[in-house]
Amino acid sequence: MYFISTRGGERVTGAEAVVKGIASDGGLFVPEQFPAVGKEEFEAMMGMDYPERAALILKKYFGEYDGDALLAALRSAYGQFEGDDPAPLVRMDNGMYMLELYHGPTCAFKDMALTVLPYLLKTGCEILGRKENVFILTATSGDTGKAALEGFADAKGVKIMVFYPEDGVSKLQKQQMCTQEGDNVNVVAVRGNFDDCQNGVKKIFNSEKCTAAIREKGYLLTSANSINFGRLAPQICYYFSAYLDLVTAGQIGMGDLVDFAVPTGNFGNILAAYYAKRMGLPVGTLICASNKNNVLTEFWRTGIYETKRPFYRTMSPSMDILISSNLERLIFELSGRDAKRTADRMAALSKTGRYALSTEEHDRLKQEFFAGCTSEDETVECIYDFFEDYGYPMDTHTGVAMSVAQKYEETVKGIPMSEGRPIVVVSTASPYKFPQDVLYALTGNDVKDSFKGVKRIHLLTAMKVPEPIKAVRYKPIRFKTTVPPDKMFDEVLKFL
Repeated sequence: MYFISTRGGERVTGAEAVVKGIASDGGLFVPEQFPAVGKEEFEAMMGMDYPERAALILKKYFGEYDGDALLAALRSAYGQFEGDDPAPLVRMDNGMYMLELYHGPTCAFKDMALTVLPYLLKTGCEILGRKENVFILTATSGDTGKAALEGFADAKGVKIMVFYPEDGVSKLQKQQMCTQEGDNVNVVAVRGNFDDCQNGVKKIFNSEKCTAAIREKGYLLTSANSINFGRLAPQICYYFSAYLDLVTAGQIGMGDLVDFAVPTGNFGNILAAYYAKRMGLPVGTLICASNKNNVLTEFWRTGIYETKRPFYRTMSPSMDILISSNLERLIFELSGRDAKRTADRMAALSKTGRYALSTEEHDRLKQEFFAGCTSEDETVECIYDFFEDYGYPMDTHTGVAMSVAQKYEETVKGIPMSEGRPIVVVSTASPYKFPQDVLYALTGNDVKDSFKGVKRIHLLTAMKVPEPIKAVRYKPIRFKTTVPPDKMFDEVLKFL
């Protein structure tokens, strides 16, 4: 399997795509063609556990990796999760299903990929004969940072640095990152929002001066963000597994269509679902759920991507994003894989803050996806009502997805083939990662201390408090540096 840049001019192997992280022209690597999952493979996966299913899917993209070693790495990665299944599917009384992706070491869906990425990266370097130390540079809106730090902490020959928006993550997310153990890790706050962090990291990747300075320090630069295909690929697997779980449970027949509702910020999670569909998974509609930062909803409505708009800090901070990096991969597909058109659009986005689809592309977009957004009040109401009706507590991001899924249900009433189709809501984080906002949604009460919020949610819901949440409470704060966006690279050089 080879990978090409969304902006043209580069063709690499899977190992090279993982190790480089981003193409030399600033584009993102995408598979040269989507591998198909055949009928016999679907049947075989029915009797497999999660690591076996994931190994079958990932092997299609990373053919140069040894299959047995890949499966062993996946068993090791998902052995860190609570329970026997790292991605359990829970049937709700309203006919929807919750795909719980938060049972890993940091209680968020990023663990599904970032427990696997260290193996993909280390083995990729071995395949390519790369002997340099690796420097992983990552921007986070809250969850990626902690999951990446946890995955690479004390890894031999690796240093990892995470930038996060100073006031753009929850208190508990910040606590998780800033107490991270490991001699090879660094965490720095940025005065700005996630887009400032992400743009700062991209500038470093795209600057020959910066990358040369990193090379002079003896490091190979790569990323743990979903701009790296090695981060994105493991996320494809849980869509297949959820579908197969529905079949084995007798909820659907093989070949029946299923809809997925995904809380969306940087567009990686829902893009993985789209890739699964391109591989042959029977997906109906992909429901793109946004919060008050509704740039994606407006893009679906108008066909114009416009970032010059108000930015809001919300109770679902991992979605507080105006520049969705992985959308580049989707518009590359919508354009008929026209690399020049994609490069021109990304240049326009950088220069003017906007670009537009053609009428044909916009129509194709609307055929594949439904996009909707929720206000803060709607999210609170959804979390409260759902707990009152079904006794199921959700985090704020899942609340956004559920609210938009319910709106989608209203729009397809009376439409043959769409009404009544199963909807899987992707639950991306434990409610305990956002305890103050979840407690407010459930009770109307505010607390200033995150761990008081954790305690009160537990008393209210009886939901088990994850061990990683308990453990972080008494850890010392290690990282306290805050910088403006234009000083990010200075911190990189200090760290190296």
